[in-house]
Amino acid sequence: MFGTRKDIKYNLALFFLDGMLFMPAMTLIAISTVIPFFLEYLGASTLQIAIAAALALICAFMAQPLFGSIASRTRVLAKTFGWILVLQRAIFLVFAICIPILAVNPPLLVWIFMFFWGVFNIFAGSYSVFFTPILLKLLPPEKRGALRGIGFVIGSLFGAGLARFFIPEIINRVAFPYSFTIIFVTGTIILMLDAILFLLMREHEDVEPRVPLSILQFIKGIPSTIREDALFRSMIIMCTFLVIANALLPYYTVYAIRDFYATEAHVATLATLAIISAAISHIIFGIIVDRYGPVPTAIITAILIIAAGTVALTTNSLYALYVAWVLANIGNICYIITAGLLLDKVVSSGKMPMYVGVLTIISMALSSAVLLLLAPILENIGFTLLFVVVLVCGIAGLAVNLLVFRKHLANRERSLQ
Repeated sequence: MFGTRKDIKYNLALFFLDGMLFMPAMTLIAISTVIPFFLEYLGASTLQIAIAAALALICAFMAQPLFGSIASRTRVLAKTFGWILVLQRAIFLVFAICIPILAVNPPLLVWIFMFFWGVFNIFAGSYSVFFTPILLKLLPPEKRGALRGIGFVIGSLFGAGLARFFIPEIINRVAFPYSFTIIFVTGTIILMLDAILFLLMREHEDVEPRVPLSILQFIKGIPSTIREDALFRSMIIMCTFLVIANALLPYYTVYAIRDFYATEAHVATLATLAIISAAISHIIFGIIVDRYGPVPTAIITAILIIAAGTVALTTNSLYALYVAWVLANIGNICYIITAGLLLDKVVSSGKMPMYVGVLTIISMALSSAVLLLLAPILENIGFTLLFVVVLVCGIAGLAVNLLVFRKHLANRERSLQ
């Protein structure tokens, strides 16, 4: 199913390199740190920063029917995905190069950035429906976590160096807007190299053909997919609570800037902590997933989110926020590692693009709605409500996991015996 042993080793090396490149690149184009700081430089409001964060969700889930249809029809998932990523990154690179020209009008640049950031995230919507099936198709279960985790660790160390030294050094020494031009161009070029890795992957024919879907069929199939599968329905509810909590991460940075007057050095510290926690998370949870499967990590994700909300609610200092930030980022990485592999227990590979797309659409749609609705409230009453929402989402996600999802999963496993 996964190709020859030589193919598996070859593809595993490429997935390893993917982690090494993706982590430092996204450190430089991070919606939770660098982009809010960029928008603050341009004088953007809390609502505009919220819109930027929400676009990462809205555009991604709106693109699910398109990319779900493409994924269901293509016979070479990795190469198709690679070309999608190349186009995504080429478009954003054009914007990054043009920042100095556009910066003569900061309010206009904010909205032009929103447009290109939206386009970037439309293409990012391909990740959920392509990456998980590619991973499940090319690597056996015992190879999906640990070595990829090591790749992410090495990439995270590079990212930590960029966050701690490169980003603040560029911002301090290079005049705005050229500073952010350098940061965004560097990140996009690294992402372009990452896209090429998928073009190089060795892919075999599917044993079980995927179910081809048009865009209209994909949309029409959403209600029946949810209605007919109680296990998947419970997974959607559980994951949605966790995704909402994770989607609120950019507000942690805004909170640090607005309430604790965080400078570029503090934002760099947040970025560094996010990268270091991601490195630790990928290796630890990669090993856990390889050995015990994704079910235990789903519980750990909720517990980490609960801990993040509790720390932020019961303390009031920048250093306590750092602790909550680390816990939240570990929870986010834990969820990213868990969600796709958890679907492997819920659905057959032939229906994977449809199920991944449905999960992404629902969880991201509700997350973006909460993100946008919170913006004016946080602007007027402060950020306490932010961490109340985080805590409630963590508790709800844990409750659904323990009381509903695990029950349906046990029933499914018994029925297959």
